[in-house]
Amino acid sequence: MTVGVTTGIGSGMSANGAISLAQAGDTGFGILGLAGAMAVGLVFVLAGLSKLRHRELLTGVIANYRLLPSALIGPAAVLLPPAELALGTALLLGGHWLAAMGAMALLLVFAAAMAINIRRGRSQIDCGCGRSQLRQPLSWLLVGRNVALAALLAARLVPGPAVSTADIMIALAGGLAIFVIVQLFNAIGALAASPLSSPRR
Repeated sequence: MTVGVTTGIGSGMSANGAISLAQAGDTGFGILGLAGAMAVGLVFVLAGLSKLRHRELLTGVIANYRLLPSALIGPAAVLLPPAELALGTALLLGGHWLAAMGAMALLLVFAAAMAINIRRGRSQIDCGCGRSQLRQPLSWLLVGRNVALAALLAARLVPGPAVSTADIMIALAGGLAIFVIVQLFNAIGALAASPLSSPRR
């Protein structure tokens, strides 16, 4: 007696049980999108919690970008942490396309704000995205990081086949790996810019 394996992709298998390359690609794209949602969700939740813990510094960080009118800086500092927490939680709960769109928009707004200030010659200001005790100046690498994370979420905007439990576990592992890489990237960048990394004379 032959036992069929549920792949969660409807007609994902042909009559003889084979999966086409197109179907396998669709499933892989879905796993990538879910992994991206998990990773960005964790990044946003961590960022939102950090901003809440150090809310007294957030107003100054936003003001340093010199992009918002002074009347909007305070409200932005109040709204940003809960927005990041809400989007991060929604991404961790499955990454609905609306949550993915909101997170992509926020990532690209951050990237644009950094790029504008770099072009202005103000790359020395703190990006506000690292650990509170480590200032991290703006750089094109940080801009690229945000664009790359936004690109990962793009897969959640494309309707695709459902994924199996095994696929979800793979996506979770991939999301955790991406999250750890992002945190290492942030920490290394912050440490490289820290006075502790300067050679002693």
